[in-house]
Amino acid sequence: FTGSAFGSAAIWQYESLKSRVQTYFEEARADWMDKMRPQKRGDFRKQVNIWWNNLTEGQRTVTGIIAANVFVFCLWRLPGMRRIMFTYFTSNPSSRALCSPMLLSTFSHFSLFHMAANMYVLWSFSSSIVSLLGCEQFIAVYLSAGVISTFVSYVAKMATGRFEPSLGA
Repeated sequence: FTGSAFGSAAIWQYESLKSRVQTYFEEARADWMDKMRPQKRGDFRKQVNIWWNNLTEGQRTVTGIIAANVFVFCLWRLPGMRRIMFTYFTSNPSSRALCSPMLLSTFSHFSLFHMAANMYVLWSFSSSIVSLLGCEQFIAVYLSAGVISTFVSYVAKMATGRFEPSLGA
């Protein structure tokens, strides 16, 4: 999984760089048209745009991860989703589903405090790590760390004979 994650991140990074170069030249060509085009209205949209554009690349990357974690957290609160959540979003070596929970449990938090603390820490160091690695490599590290930590959890559970489900990276 880790090799695939970093291989995909390298391809994504290359394509992203290629796209940025193409966009730069297209924007340079289209700058003169912006002056002729009427400006869009909508104060809320403008405020969100200003907020988003003021974020660092790391903060924008982590915002997507936080959104995924909040979405999964909300799914835990729906009674009709409990069975699916326990099957695919908790890791347990005695479960029928072994591989997908290794990744999906990375986004799973049952307690609001647990999720808030994890997301705060992730947010706090995101800018420096993403500026060092790039957003693509950072996501590969995040996903790989989740899968590796779940694998270590499986090994520990097998060694101790305790097979209760767990969640979180």
